[in-house]
Amino acid sequence: MDQKKTGEFLKQLRLEKQMTQEQLAEKFNVSSRSVSRWETGRNLPDISLLVEIADFYDVDVREIIEGERKSEMMDKEVRDVANKMANYADNEKGALLRGIQVAGVIGVILSLLAIVFQMIAYEPDIRRAAAIFISFIIFILISFMTLYVTGLLQKVVKKKKFMLVVKIVVIGAIVFVVGRMAIFAFAIVLLLADSMLAKKEVYTDIAKYSELFVDGDTKYSHTQKDDMFKVFPKEITSDMNVKDFKYTYYNPWDPQYVAYLTVEYDESAYEIEMNRLKNIGIEEYKNYYTVTDEPDGYDLIAMDSDEYYGFVYAMVPEGASEDSREITYVGLWFCNYFLDLDYTNYIPNEYILKGFNGANYSPYCLQKRKELQEKAGGF
Repeated sequence: MDQKKTGEFLKQLRLEKQMTQEQLAEKFNVSSRSVSRWETGRNLPDISLLVEIADFYDVDVREIIEGERKSEMMDKEVRDVANKMANYADNEKGALLRGIQVAGVIGVILSLLAIVFQMIAYEPDIRRAAAIFISFIIFILISFMTLYVTGLLQKVVKKKKFMLVVKIVVIGAIVFVVGRMAIFAFAIVLLLADSMLAKKEVYTDIAKYSELFVDGDTKYSHTQKDDMFKVFPKEITSDMNVKDFKYTYYNPWDPQYVAYLTVEYDESAYEIEMNRLKNIGIEEYKNYYTVTDEPDGYDLIAMDSDEYYGFVYAMVPEGASEDSREITYVGLWFCNYFLDLDYTNYIPNEYILKGFNGANYSPYCLQKRKELQEKAGGF
């Protein structure tokens, strides 16, 4: 079979009808590109179209296949066979397409649900944003594939106004998603830059105590730090012998405080301070950040704890003599369920609550994040 010869014959027949490729394409509900391929011999019409084309041009199917006119017209038996072959091909194609169409519709619904669920449970995260964007692209691709196999795409393409609306909607959606990702990426860059520039400020000079613990509008003050004022002394007075002091401040994303102070009081001041601390009391603190107990060798007197912010507490040496009037204050105060700095480098291990783990991706941190995600997603 000479496809080029067949193509030239089809072109000749079209010209005899004085029709353009676009007009013929519209007649047989195909694209003008398909007609062009027929006439150049790069492709041939489906067998289901051959009979329709032969009827339209008033020629024999064999004449189209052989690419030239014959003296005899196709007899009724040959035409019946061709029609049956065309119907068979249509049935086979229809059965295949129906399966593809059903799969396509299911794919569109599932991809749309995936996007909806991801948006409902969305939290600022570059990987989540990328997942939503990829899901959106998959949704667009599956939608177009489904429209194509159902034959709706060819019909829709002819409606220019509708296509213009579709293009505007698709482009708008892409711009929205890409814009959101760009804004998020820019915010991440700014935060990373801020984190890299942030310095750990460490103070051991007790003369700076009033500046560091001031309850006012300074970079060291923060609403979450109010609880530190509750346990730590308001000020350092003459009746307080400071034996140990370190205050570490770090703010890469949010303020973080790691501080400890050990003071030896005179007899009257010690009694007053102990009464103050005992009035604060000891809040429930075990199981927060995997804490199991008070530090070894110490007895807690006061504890202000929070499952989100951490701990501020005061303690005395365990089994100390009656002459001992020493109190140690400790603050591990932060947020988001973890400390960015390695707190073990800024506080003696003996002052840390037993079992405490404030590292990023600790079991406690991961569990709390999971709870937040489930709460945000509603499932």
